[in-house]
Amino acid sequence: MTEPADRSPLPTYAEVEAALLARWPETRLEPSLDRIEALVELLGDPQRAYRVVHLTGTNGKTSTARMVDDLLRARGLRTGRFTSPHVERMTERISVDGEPLGEEAFVRAYLDVAPYLDIVDAANEHPLSFFETVVGMAYAAFADAPADVAVVEVGMGGSWDATNVADGTVAVLTPIAVDHARYLGDSAEVIAVEKAGIIKPGAVAVVAEQAPEVMAVLAERAAEVGATLLREGYDFGVTARVPAVGGQVVSLRGVHREYTDVFLPLYGAHQAQNAALALAAVESMAGDEPLGHELVHETLGAATSPGRLEVVRRGPTVLLDAAHNPHGAAATVEAIRDSFTFDPLVGVVGVMADKDAEGLLAELEPVLSEVVVTQNATSRSMPAEELAEIASGLFGDHRVQVVPRMDDAIERAITLAETGGALGESIGSGGVLVTGSVVTVGEARRLLKRER
Repeated sequence: MTEPADRSPLPTYAEVEAALLARWPETRLEPSLDRIEALVELLGDPQRAYRVVHLTGTNGKTSTARMVDDLLRARGLRTGRFTSPHVERMTERISVDGEPLGEEAFVRAYLDVAPYLDIVDAANEHPLSFFETVVGMAYAAFADAPADVAVVEVGMGGSWDATNVADGTVAVLTPIAVDHARYLGDSAEVIAVEKAGIIKPGAVAVVAEQAPEVMAVLAERAAEVGATLLREGYDFGVTARVPAVGGQVVSLRGVHREYTDVFLPLYGAHQAQNAALALAAVESMAGDEPLGHELVHETLGAATSPGRLEVVRRGPTVLLDAAHNPHGAAATVEAIRDSFTFDPLVGVVGVMADKDAEGLLAELEPVLSEVVVTQNATSRSMPAEELAEIASGLFGDHRVQVVPRMDDAIERAITLAETGGALGESIGSGGVLVTGSVVTVGEARRLLKRER
């Protein structure tokens, strides 16, 4: 009997992670689909093996994608989900049946595409980026699963985003505002043109409430390609919402029927809006078949969204929220006022250097008694001292503390919340909000989980 040949050991997860991070970073963009199209062609166009729900917008994409995924699986469909950026681990970006790939599965997904990376790199002026490579991994992994439906969140924009080699059966557009202005444009109307590119011929476009000039762009694109346009507030939406312990109770009007008194364990009007978008998207996939009341209640009642107004500690309460632009911060502030009573509320804020830090801090200022400015561990993080200068102009020097190390910053904020703050405010009802960046929130989440 012939002994099987020895197999080379798999590379470690750390080695694969390092290989991916050695590629062009997500922030370095060259607007072209040539590289990703070449890669998926070599892979056999896996993105055509299943239906796709494609999501874009400025904020709310990941929360909406998770609820779409949950509802599809509740209907008995096998799903793949691609989201970005990750909160704690790179493996979070690729999920099958609601669970992120394990380290070994992530390594194998990389090995599936690795033989083709050099081929594509050699044939193009620029190499495949980190993001393009992970998109290729995701699409191949979903085909291998095999998935019935892939729920895919764009990385940035729409038309030129690597995910757009897939044609979405349903395109979901969350609220559009100014973000990534350096890459996408400095007005919501201009950005909408880029994001509208995910609306494909014959698709259903499920669109959140938008500014009139943004909606005009999206409606024009839908008409141009013959897509069906479903608008929040006209074709579906939130009909009632009441804050509740641990979240809120909402009534949602779907495309086919209304679902009343649904408990949603997420905070804020924006999460109710995200739930309505998710429901309309899944109803659109189901055609004329309405979703059952029990299915909707049970599924949305178990919804989670890590790092999105997530309570990770009590006594004092510590909230993590990945708001990284003024639009997201405004939604966070509204949700805090809606669902929490903190006295004082101390902020721990770390932002990326290319973000509108002043605009974000200006939105947060009315609800924060004090702010502890810090920085995350990436090279893209704005130095704490620089952020402090911006914060002092809005809060005043007496309400700003500078603590560059994240762990020390969180400890300082917790102490301030417990003692009523440096200004001698109420004791015993304080809270801490960690925000400013997905990376900041991810680092804080790891630190606080380790503490627990």
